[in-house]
Amino acid sequence: MGIFQPEESHVSQSSSMSYGMRWKHEYLRQISLAAISSIAITLMVLLLVDSQSRKQVHLIVDGQIKSVETHTSLIQEMLDEQAITLKAHDQISIPLTGTIQDGDKVIIDHASPIQLTVDGKTKQLYTTRETVRDVIHDLGISIKGTDKVQPALTASVADQMDIKIVRINTQSVDRKEKLPFRVIKTADPSLTAGTVRVAQQGKAGVMTQHIEKEYHDGKLISMRMVGKEVSAKTMDKIIAVGTKKRPVAVVAKTTVAKATVKPEIRKTSSNKTAAATSSNNRVSKAGVDFSYKKMINVSMTAYSSQEPGIGTRTATGTRVTEGRTIAVDPSVIPLGWWVYIEGVGFRRAEDTGGAIKGHKIDIYYDSLKRANSFGRKSGLKVYVIGPVKPQLN
Repeated sequence: MGIFQPEESHVSQSSSMSYGMRWKHEYLRQISLAAISSIAITLMVLLLVDSQSRKQVHLIVDGQIKSVETHTSLIQEMLDEQAITLKAHDQISIPLTGTIQDGDKVIIDHASPIQLTVDGKTKQLYTTRETVRDVIHDLGISIKGTDKVQPALTASVADQMDIKIVRINTQSVDRKEKLPFRVIKTADPSLTAGTVRVAQQGKAGVMTQHIEKEYHDGKLISMRMVGKEVSAKTMDKIIAVGTKKRPVAVVAKTTVAKATVKPEIRKTSSNKTAAATSSNNRVSKAGVDFSYKKMINVSMTAYSSQEPGIGTRTATGTRVTEGRTIAVDPSVIPLGWWVYIEGVGFRRAEDTGGAIKGHKIDIYYDSLKRANSFGRKSGLKVYVIGPVKPQLN
C-alpha cells in the first residue's frame, strides 16, 4: 500500500500576496491620477474665473497716463485700491458709483485753488483748466484789447495763483485855458505929454487843449495832452502915450517990492538947477518916461533852463521868466534892479553866472533853440534904473 501524497497547487502563497499588492498599487495610482485631474481642473477653472474678473484700466491723472490692473468692479473701489483721493472740486470722467470694464479710460483732473480779481472785485475759485486763457473763457469773462491780464493768458495755472484783469479805458476831453493879452505902450505925438489914451482894448485869447485821460478799473491813473490849438486869438491892449510938449504958460509981469522979489528969484533959480540935473538922467523909452542911475554899454548872450545843468530858480530865489529875467554881474548891476536894454525892453537883474563878469548880460529864454539863435550882441546900451520898474504917469 502506497503512501498518499497531498496535491500541490501551481500558485504559491507568495504569488497571491504579490497580486494583492499590485491591485492596491494600481488602485492608489488611479486615485492619485483622479485627484491630480481634479486639482488641474479646479486650477483651470480658477484661472478662467480670475482672467474673466481681472480688468486693465488706463488712469490719466492730471495729464499723466498710468495703466493698472484691478479685480474691483466699481470706480470708487479702484481709486481706494490705488490710494487716489478726490476733493469736492476735482473732476472725474466716470462717476464714482460707475462700474469698471476692461480697457476703460478714467480721466481725473485735480482742481487748483486760485484768486481772480476782475472789475475791482476779488473772489476765490477752483479750476481744472491748464492756462489762464482757459480759466477766463470758462468763466465767461470778456477781455477787450486794452485790458491788461496778469499773468499772461498763456501762463500755466498753478495752486494759489493770483489772476488780475484790469479794465483800461481812455477818455478824451477838451480843456480851455485863457491866453493873457499884453499891454503895449506906443508914443503918440498928437497927445500932450503926460496924457494917455487906450487905442485898443485888450482881449484874452483861448487855448483849447486836447487831453487824454486813462482809467484803470474806473480810477483815473494818468492824463496827457495829445494836442492843442488856439480857438480864439489874443488881442493886445494898446495904450497911446502923449509925447507932444506942453505949451509954456505966459506969466504977466507985476511990480512987487524989491524985498519980496529977491527970495522968489533965488527959489526959481534953485528949481531950474534941480530940473536940469534931473533931465540929464531922464529918458523916454517905449512910451515911458523914467530916470536912470547910469548908462553902460554891454555885450549880451542868451541862456535857457533847457540846457543841462541850468535850473529854474534864480540867484534871487525867483523863477526864471522869459521877458523879465537877466543874469548880471552884481558889482555892475545890483540884483533886483530894473534896467532898460536898447532893442530889448525892460528887464530885471535876477540871476548870476560864472561867465557873467563886468559889462556882460545873459538874457533868459524858455526855448533853448531861441537862446542859441540869439547869438552874441555887442555895444548895446543899458540904462540902469533901480529896484522899481517905471510905470506910466
